[in-house]
Amino acid sequence: MAIPATQMRPGMIIKHNNELHAVFSVEHRTPGNLRAFIQAKLRNLRTGAMFEHRFRSPDPIERVIVDEIAMEFLYNDGDDYYFMNTENYEQTLLKRDTLGDAVEYLTANLQITVSFFDGVAVGIELPQVVELTVVETEPGLKSATASSVTKPATMETGLVVQVPPFINEGEKIRIDTAEGAYMSRA
Repeated sequence: MAIPATQMRPGMIIKHNNELHAVFSVEHRTPGNLRAFIQAKLRNLRTGAMFEHRFRSPDPIERVIVDEIAMEFLYNDGDDYYFMNTENYEQTLLKRDTLGDAVEYLTANLQITVSFFDGVAVGIELPQVVELTVVETEPGLKSATASSVTKPATMETGLVVQVPPFINEGEKIRIDTAEGAYMSRA
């Protein structure tokens, strides 16, 4: 199934150069007067090798159809991340190397989809939006409600997101998992 490069998301499994690859991270770049492109970090599922590749925005990407099972994130123990099948309660272990940047969006009880290829868990697909709690940021400004100024905020998972100045520590915010960008308060 071919999709445009702009629809690529972390955790997807794609076919690139006749090899299966897991998408680790995706960054949409639009440099000055040049055409936009997608910078993707890919991991070869056979060899485990990581590399970056640049796709033009309209490039067709062949998404590999894998068995997708609805699961719930339970907890992590170091680099081991545990997921539970919501139907039969079986647990699946995935390593941080397999998950990539997706670990920055994982919170307890988050409903996700785990992709299996030939009976082996190869990646996850995150929901479009996740809600995370701000644990560290500069104090908020009451009057700054309609400016384009942003400040960095660290989430409970370690993810750093640029947020408007009125966001304070302890607040829950909604984050777009595709762009890693602030959307709104939760």
